[in-house]
Amino acid sequence: MNAVLAEPMAAGCAEQTIGNIDARLGEQPTVLSDIYQDGVNIAVWQRRFEQGFAKAISQYMAANPTMSKSLTVSAANAFEVLDYATDGQAPKALLEDMAQLVDMFCYLFDLDEVGLRFATLSGAMCPRFHVDQVPCRLVTTYHGAATEWLPNPTVDRSKLGRGSNGQPDSLSGLYQHESDVQQLHCGDVALLKGGRWEGNEETALVHRSPAIDADKPRFIMTLDFG
Repeated sequence: MNAVLAEPMAAGCAEQTIGNIDARLGEQPTVLSDIYQDGVNIAVWQRRFEQGFAKAISQYMAANPTMSKSLTVSAANAFEVLDYATDGQAPKALLEDMAQLVDMFCYLFDLDEVGLRFATLSGAMCPRFHVDQVPCRLVTTYHGAATEWLPNPTVDRSKLGRGSNGQPDSLSGLYQHESDVQQLHCGDVALLKGGRWEGNEETALVHRSPAIDADKPRFIMTLDFG
């Protein structure tokens, strides 16, 4: 059993809901298991990094401005595979954190292997709002601006993709107010329920990469079913 996910919720760390319970947010990792609830399409473990950890990541990014890796890992070998893929140069604390998230993801969904991607990004990877055609994806931002998303009640899904008629998301009618756009924080660990989750085909989480400046890059990691 994954010890982190098995820990009881601490007193005073109640979960929050947004948008008619389609989102669950909490300060304990156990909130991630709420992704299994009907009507919930995003679960967010809200966390913040210590200054030393954040500084080590920033220094690693500066030395590796174009880093991008896609790997297949298991809970048992994640740290070793990541250490090899980064030539032993990545901060140990970063690799340990990534490996722990792999362990949690595998435990939560009973997976033997997962697809892991991490990258330094100087531009928006997916700048338009969209849904992922996967069962569920884990997304976390280790540095820089984090993922933006829309609560279900605010979305006109007919305006996604070609339905926008070439207009930007802000003008297409996809959503009505800029205040509808929610954003994760750096450090947050989010599970995004996709269009291939049985019963969630029409309510997959609508999200996008944030707009960023080239001089303010992001460092992100995603996990997918293997």
